[in-house]
Amino acid sequence: MGIGTIWQMELPNDCSANESVDDATVRAAAAGDRSALQAIYEVTSDRVFRLMVRMVGLQDADDLTQQTFVRAFTKLDQFSSDSKFETWLYRLATNEALQHLRREKHRRTKELMVEPAIEATDQVEQDERVAMVRQALDQLDPELWAIFTLKEESGLSYQEIAQTLNIPEGTVGSRLNRARRELRTLLAKLT
Repeated sequence: MGIGTIWQMELPNDCSANESVDDATVRAAAAGDRSALQAIYEVTSDRVFRLMVRMVGLQDADDLTQQTFVRAFTKLDQFSSDSKFETWLYRLATNEALQHLRREKHRRTKELMVEPAIEATDQVEQDERVAMVRQALDQLDPELWAIFTLKEESGLSYQEIAQTLNIPEGTVGSRLNRARRELRTLLAKLT
């Protein structure tokens, strides 16, 4: 089982993952249409929240998700349809999460909470692998963590990640490889 597979087991799948926000909805929202703002929120909020959980943990994810939408809705007039709306929104969310991580200058180590007498052996082993991946991810540089999260959790392409983080596409590939390499090293130390 790969790192990405373990990583994705943690939260339930998002039912709106394949829905996109169309340009007409964005234009209507930018003009102040409350139903368009609501539609954008309904289609994208679960994905932004899941990204935040991955980047900053469950405790801060809700607040940072809300901050992302406040920022997005106040800056809708700055969105240009050169890229998908979701890519622009992920950029805002990622920046919000990275700023939070830098401000806090700490990462929580998530504890494994398992009752072996209740859960099946396979589930215990799976939970232990998830906990090890979490612990390893907590030790990654925030920028590497962001790239790994955007690729493995959000399923963005290299091009979309490059647009989200405002870096060259080739840099995405090299940093993603570096993140995976560092994760393998960290996981080897944890086993």
